[in-house]
Amino acid sequence: MDHALTPSANHLLKHLRARFPGREAMVLGAPDGPIHRRVPGFHVIRLGPAPGEYGWIHVTAGLWEATQHHGHALEFVLHAPEASDRHVQTLAMLSYYHASGGSFALDHGHTVPIGRPWVSGSACDHILVSLPYPWGPSLEDCQLPDGGHIRVLWLLPITKAERQFKRANGLEALESRLEQAGIVPTDPHRASVVDSPGLLRRVTSRLRRGPASDPHPWRS
Repeated sequence: MDHALTPSANHLLKHLRARFPGREAMVLGAPDGPIHRRVPGFHVIRLGPAPGEYGWIHVTAGLWEATQHHGHALEFVLHAPEASDRHVQTLAMLSYYHASGGSFALDHGHTVPIGRPWVSGSACDHILVSLPYPWGPSLEDCQLPDGGHIRVLWLLPITKAERQFKRANGLEALESRLEQAGIVPTDPHRASVVDSPGLLRRVTSRLRRGPASDPHPWRS
C-alpha cells in the first residue's frame, strides 16, 4: 500500500471519510503502466461497504495536481459490486486519457468506450461521465484549504446502444431512460435500456444524418 498522497488527495481522503463515516477506506497505488508518467501522484481510494449497504466505491486521487486549471479540476468515482483491481485499472486508463487534455479530456456528459466489459460478462463496455446522483453535492463538491476545488464526477457503466442513444438524443434523454428503467448501477448483468430494435433503427438513422467526421473519435 502506497500512502504518498498528494496534498489534494490527502484532503480528498478526509472528505470521503467524512462523507462515508461507516466505510473502511483503503489507499491503493497506481497499476503498472504510463499513468505514472502522466499522473505521478495517482492513487485510488477504495471504500468498503458500510453495514446494510452494498457495493465498493473507488475514487481517483491525485489527478487534480496533473490537470488543475486555476485551482479547479476533476476526480472520478466508480461504484462497483466488488473490490477488484479491474476497477483500479479502469480508473487509471480513463485518468491517463483525461490528463492528456484536448479531445481526450473528460467532463460531465461525455461518453467513452473502455474496450472491454467493465465487469466480466457485462454488456456495459462504455462509461458515461455523470453527476454523482447517488451521493449528491456532498460528494461532488470538495473544497481545498487554499481555495481550490475538486469536483467529483461519477463514471457510470453503460452499453454501446445507450451511448448511441445519448449521441442521437442527448444526455437528458438517456438519463431519463436510465431513471425510468430503475437500473441498479452496480449490477453487471443489467439489460440495456435502449435495446429495442425499432429504437436502434431510429438512433442509427439519426447518427447517419450527422457530420461525416467525428472531431472526438474517442469520446462523445
